[in-house]
Amino acid sequence: MVSREQKRAVLHEKLQLLRSMTNSHALNKTSIIVDASKYIKELKQKVERLNEDIANAETSSQQPQLPVQVTVETLEKGFLINVFSDKSCPGLLVSILEAFEDLGLNVLEARVSCTDNFRLQAFGGENEEEGDMIDSQVIKQAVVQAVKNWNESNNDG
Repeated sequence: MVSREQKRAVLHEKLQLLRSMTNSHALNKTSIIVDASKYIKELKQKVERLNEDIANAETSSQQPQLPVQVTVETLEKGFLINVFSDKSCPGLLVSILEAFEDLGLNVLEARVSCTDNFRLQAFGGENEEEGDMIDSQVIKQAVVQAVKNWNESNNDG
């Protein structure tokens, strides 16, 4: 049989081990256990944060990345819009031109290549009849949205 002294010694040893594992500076049993409890709560919070980070990373990596790069530059009298993809994108040009039309943006000059890759360079000006000034960010967002819509419709079918 294990004596009371041996049980006490084992308990003291385990408390000291718990104290060192939790970086506690407490000297009595209750304080060591309270510190250990706080330490466990902190570890649980860290695990939850890490799980959230992992879930966010998985979500962002699962979302299909747009295969297209879009840049819009403001010029003195209009905008220079560049759209590029390293693969052919049948139907994308129509989606982008519809976005321009929805914005009231007139395409004054454009160069398009749709063979091995997709490249659009368009010079656009605001429709004179529309009173509102168009911001380059608004144009970029509209083109990016057109690309997303095109991408989703091509991935569904």
